[in-house]
Amino acid sequence: MIDRTPGKHALAFIFITVLVDMIGIGIIIPVLPQLIVDLTDLPLARAALWGGALTTLYALMQFVFAPVIGNLSDRFGRRPILLLCLAGFSLDYLVMGLAPVLWVLFIGRALAGLFGATYSTAGAFIADISPPEKRGANFGLIGAAFGLGFVIGPVLGGLLGEIDHRLPFFVAAGLAFANLVYGFFILPETHKQENRRPFDIRKANPVGALIQMRAYPVVFGLLGAYALFYLGHASLPAVWSYFGMEKFGWSAFDVGLSLAAVGLTTAAVQGGLARKLIPLLGAKRAVFIGFSIAVAAYFGYAFAPTGWSVYVVILLGAFAGIGGPALQGIVSNEVPADSQGALQGATTSVMSLMAVIGPGVMTWVFFLFSNREAALYLPGAPFAVSGLLTLGAIFVIWRVIGRRTVTG
Repeated sequence: MIDRTPGKHALAFIFITVLVDMIGIGIIIPVLPQLIVDLTDLPLARAALWGGALTTLYALMQFVFAPVIGNLSDRFGRRPILLLCLAGFSLDYLVMGLAPVLWVLFIGRALAGLFGATYSTAGAFIADISPPEKRGANFGLIGAAFGLGFVIGPVLGGLLGEIDHRLPFFVAAGLAFANLVYGFFILPETHKQENRRPFDIRKANPVGALIQMRAYPVVFGLLGAYALFYLGHASLPAVWSYFGMEKFGWSAFDVGLSLAAVGLTTAAVQGGLARKLIPLLGAKRAVFIGFSIAVAAYFGYAFAPTGWSVYVVILLGAFAGIGGPALQGIVSNEVPADSQGALQGATTSVMSLMAVIGPGVMTWVFFLFSNREAALYLPGAPFAVSGLLTLGAIFVIWRVIGRRTVTG
């Protein structure tokens, strides 16, 4: 008889689900440019514009559908919604791998954004099975899965892409399907029947989800901090490669090595140390320490004098990883059990909206300060902007919970 006791397998499954999602995203990064070139017969520089459009579409779909997925999980339970999304992921990667023309690739990225909204359901899972004092530590597992997936995915994609640049898509589809089968037999339902609530389409949209959070003033205020933090965070995926190549003359291998270092250190802190440090420090103190370290790391990247010094900053910046899970734990504890999915949908929508806005802002700043004719040549300027935005997030958090007693 299969044991589906809530909590027994749920944490492991959510970790694996987010890990597989991130591997699936990362595995196609090295080969997507070549696939676009093949489908359009454009030079790489022009193909990059289409790649940017695909990234924006993905983020927009997450922004729109994360509240829908989160609210559906509040109504029907976490298990069926998450399994449905995993089935959709399998189909999506097959569509992309078989895409004969560019518009089919756009359909694939739209589906990826829709089903990629599983982050909100994964967050609700964590909230369901975690006592209030352990939520921040358990949310750190999601961050660890992100980091580890971002190490494994691009490396695996690069190796498979040497065989065939469509092969990583089929491997990603297989990983998602294997996760679906595992979840079908093992994954418990963690959302109790008495905590379920009717699905309301007026609340299941980005605006409605945020308005719904106005019922919880602390949460609504902290969503502003989320927005500032994730807008700043957009500098890392948007300009990291260009920054390293422009300032230090890095090769693609050097960029990959640095990203692997980021992923490994992030996974180590959020998956291991965060689970010890957050309870030890207390959620509120962990938030302020983590975000302060993030500010220092961003300015460290901005003014790093040598390529090797970036690795010192990476090691320091990894400890910023205690801030996000601690804040997520605080926010989760402000919302009742029947609205955890809606909360995670709202936070995911904020993150996705910043993922739409952020890359354009950060690449524009990079262009302004990397032009050799610029009054101030500073390729790391986007990271300085990120540091200032994170300082703003700290100020918002202090205004909202600075004098409150909170748990996370």
